[in-house]
Amino acid sequence: MSRSPSLPDDTHLGRTALSVADLAAMIEFYRDVVGLRVQHRDGTGTTLGVAETPLLVLYEDPDAEPRGERETGLYHNAFRVPSREALGSAVARLRDRWTLAGATDHGVSEALYCTDPEGNGVEIYRDRLQDAWPRTEDGSIRATSDPLDIAALAAAADDATESVGSQLVPDGTTLGHVHLEVSSLEDARAFYAATLGFDVSMAFGQGACFLAAGGYHHHVGLNTWNRRSTPNGGLGLEWVELLVPDAGAVDTVRARLVGNGVSVTAVDDGIEFTDPDGIAIRLRAVD
Repeated sequence: MSRSPSLPDDTHLGRTALSVADLAAMIEFYRDVVGLRVQHRDGTGTTLGVAETPLLVLYEDPDAEPRGERETGLYHNAFRVPSREALGSAVARLRDRWTLAGATDHGVSEALYCTDPEGNGVEIYRDRLQDAWPRTEDGSIRATSDPLDIAALAAAADDATESVGSQLVPDGTTLGHVHLEVSSLEDARAFYAATLGFDVSMAFGQGACFLAAGGYHHHVGLNTWNRRSTPNGGLGLEWVELLVPDAGAVDTVRARLVGNGVSVTAVDDGIEFTDPDGIAIRLRAVD
């Protein structure tokens, strides 16, 4: 696997934002099924997250067109819970209040899958300890795609704190990664690795590429499985936020982007730019 020192090791995901047609239904889903807390509402959007950490922003646009079958954008947002007990509670919420679309043991993680009311993919997962991650002969991370024992996972929920009645994911839940549908795997990989500075981190079948910073299994997934070919101009993914440790790291990335011909604009406390498919990426410092 390739290695680039360009992004700091502690680079990670902050928030993602979705444009939605029915704000009330989407808030209900991400609160009652995923288990996020509504943190803030104003005239521009609703923010959900855990404790003081925002993870998802919803913008209501009832007049926007649904995402087309050929449009690139979000494959899924992946919310990482801090324990197997918390993932067991997610099983209960999905069974009681929604539909579990899939469950997979990836070796590096255990993952549950569903779609939100407007068709955006959602993953809820927990990581195994890094020492237990499967590896190839050259030491690279190797994900698997094995069946997950749902009954055993559900039984792992702590009766005292992670019962069927538990409404929220625990503190420490993060946006672990985001998985995108792109039109060209080669172009997207070049952008996220050579230009933005992620490492290509993990092998996983054909038509996909996974990238990360700091030795994680992946912060960004890319795939061409559904043969998307045009940018999304309607509902769905608005932007993805990356967090770096300080303003110096933002300046370094900005200079590299501009040097590679990428247009960069100031937004909030950081910068915004787009990947080859027009997917907006925001970058800001955590300090």
